[in-house]
Amino acid sequence: MKPVRWGVLGNAKFARDHMAPAIHMAENAELVALATSKPGTATGWDFHPGLKQMSYDDLLADPSIDAVYIPLPNHIHVEWTLKAVAAGKHVLTEKPISMTADEIAQLIAARDKSGLLVAEAYMIVHHPQWIRARELVQGGAIGKLKHIDAFFSYNNEDEPENIRNRPETGGGGIRDIGVYTYGSARFVSGAEAEDLSCRMIRENGVDVWAQVDAIMAGPLGRATYTAMTSMRLQNRQEVTFHGDKGLLKVANGPFNANLFAEARIELHVGQTVTSERWPAANHYKLQVENFGRSIRTGAAYPCPLEFTVGTQRMIDKAFEVARDISL
Repeated sequence: MKPVRWGVLGNAKFARDHMAPAIHMAENAELVALATSKPGTATGWDFHPGLKQMSYDDLLADPSIDAVYIPLPNHIHVEWTLKAVAAGKHVLTEKPISMTADEIAQLIAARDKSGLLVAEAYMIVHHPQWIRARELVQGGAIGKLKHIDAFFSYNNEDEPENIRNRPETGGGGIRDIGVYTYGSARFVSGAEAEDLSCRMIRENGVDVWAQVDAIMAGPLGRATYTAMTSMRLQNRQEVTFHGDKGLLKVANGPFNANLFAEARIELHVGQTVTSERWPAANHYKLQVENFGRSIRTGAAYPCPLEFTVGTQRMIDKAFEVARDISL
C-alpha cells in the first residue's frame, strides 16, 4: 500500500512530542513537512532530520503532500480544516475539531463534496482497550448497563499563558478533556445524552471545573451518567461502566494510555476480577494507520465526523445549561 505523505500545520508541542513521531512510526505513512510561521526555526524535531520546514500556504500548495494534521488552537480548527480541504488534502484535526456542533456541518459538507477524508484526532477509539471495553459492555459482560462515571483532571494553574487557560483561543477543561469523558461513554455504550445538567467553576472566562450529569439512552437501555473534568486538580483518569451483574473499569490510563499509566481494563463480576493489558499499544500510531488505510482502501474510518458531532452536542449543551458555582 502506497504510504500517505503527511504535513503538520503548526509547531505545537503536542504534535512534536506525540503525533509527529506517530506519523513517523506508522507503517503506511511518511512525515515530510512542517508548516511554521517562521520556516526553518522550529527545534525539537531531531527524530526526523529530513523534515522540510515551510510556510502554511506553501505546505497546502505542495502537491506531494496527501494529508495534513492540524494541532492549532481550538478557535481556528474549522478555518484551517476548510483551507486544507480546499487545497485537496485529507485532514486530521486535533480535538475539538470545532467550537460548536453546527460548525461540523460545514466540515461534513466539504468532506462529502471533495471526497476527501476529514476527521477529528480522537485517538482513544483506535486503542484496543476501548475497542475491548465496548465489546464487553455491549456483549453483556456486566449485565444491564445502569451507570457510567468518568473523571479526567490535571492542574495547569501555574500556566496562565497556556491556550487552555485563555478564552480567546477556545480554552477550558470541557473542550480540552470533556471530549474524552463524554465521547468514551458514547463510544462504549452506543448511547446519547438526555436530560443533561452541568455545574461549573470558571476562571478568567474558561471552565476549570465542571460536573455533568445526564441520562445515557441507547441500544443497551437507559443509564445514569456523571462526568467530572478539571484543570485545577491532581492528575486523575478513570471511567467505570456499572451494570447489574458486574462492572468494567478503564481506570489505569484510559485517555493517555501508557503515558499516564499502563493501559488496562478490569472486569469485576461478583468476587472475580479479570484484567487485560496492552503495554505496547500506541493509539496515536494506530490512528494514523487507520486514517491511511481509509484513504488508500476506502475502509470505513473508525471515528467519522458523524460520531464527532454527537460529542460536540454534549459539549454545547453543557455550556448552554451550566450553573456557575464556587467552592
